Amino acid sequence: MKSRAITTLLAVVALIALTSGPASAQSVNSGCTTNTLFGEYAFRVSGQVYGPTGAVVSQRDGVALTHFDGAGHLTQVDWVMANGFPLPGPTDKAGFHTFESGTYTVYPDCTGVAEIDMPAPPGSTGAVINLMFVLSNHGSTIHTIVSQLIPPGSTTPVPVSIHSDGEKLGRVPDLED
Repeated sequence: MKSRAITTLLAVVALIALTSGPASAQSVNSGCTTNTLFGEYAFRVSGQVYGPTGAVVSQRDGVALTHFDGAGHLTQVDWVMANGFPLPGPTDKAGFHTFESGTYTVYPDCTGVAEIDMPAPPGSTGAVINLMFVLSNHGSTIHTIVSQLIPPGSTTPVPVSIHSDGEKLGRVPDLED
């Protein structure tokens, strides 16, 4: 009899574990929304731009600071080098490119898309960068890959392999904020 009671008890415990497991997982991982991507993120950017023959024409390395507003809009400053030289464009007093803005969408599975519009050089159009991304660590980490790059003055995308990884900054708001 004692053996039957232990078996029944173990069966009940197993049943409770099996039925409560998915419910607990769903409540902990409720997915992502556009508001999951909110605040300032520091990025490390790296990759290559290819020419028509598939040869690398430009190695890119840089850093960026992007502000996501939690409602689908972003602003950014960056410092990007191409083959050892800073990319041209409007800069602040420290040399970071400024006036970069765009939009983003976060899907419930924590993937998303973004577009960054670069300021236009005089007499031309600005570059457009389209990104695919994945959020992790409850939105505190973002991994991106450039899905399309349209250079300044062009309407035709160029082949690229550029990626970045970003971490949410743990800034303490200013007292004046």
